[in-house]
Amino acid sequence: MYGPTPDKKRSISEIYLAGGCFWGLEKVFSVIKGIIDTECGYANGYSRIIPDYMTVCSGKFGYCEAVRVRYDPAAITLERILDAFFMVIDPTLMNRQGNDRGIQYRTGIYWADEESGEAVRRRVAKEREKHSEFHTEACRLENFFPAEDCHQDYLDRNPDGYCHIPSEEIEIIRRTFS
Repeated sequence: MYGPTPDKKRSISEIYLAGGCFWGLEKVFSVIKGIIDTECGYANGYSRIIPDYMTVCSGKFGYCEAVRVRYDPAAITLERILDAFFMVIDPTLMNRQGNDRGIQYRTGIYWADEESGEAVRRRVAKEREKHSEFHTEACRLENFFPAEDCHQDYLDRNPDGYCHIPSEEIEIIRRTFS
């Protein structure tokens, strides 16, 4: 289980994002300047069960596929990260993105410190005003467990692998945020 990871050499911040299948979301954030590291995992489920992919897919324990995004706040703000997030998800869909359906594919933004929480609440309030329906969670991170190795950097290893975020959108993100 992970929480915030202090880095004594430079200030590193973290935010946890859920937006359908984690493969695409991890790829999106890996191409943005100022992002230090991304990691696929499972967030905010029943913590007495240590999740694996099959457990999460069962939908019985409340976990969602999420990406831990570690970033340098001197290079990119949390608000800009959330701008990119809202560019690639549909916040009006409940428990689904693209062809992926189920509680594990819900959208969410999870913070580990209150300063990030305040920034998330402000940005989510702006986004909520744009939609008559809004189903993106915004709450404190309860828990995060790294996904199996086969899920890490999946689209780098499998460039033609499934992704609900079109490669054209990923390229737009790369150009817009670099």
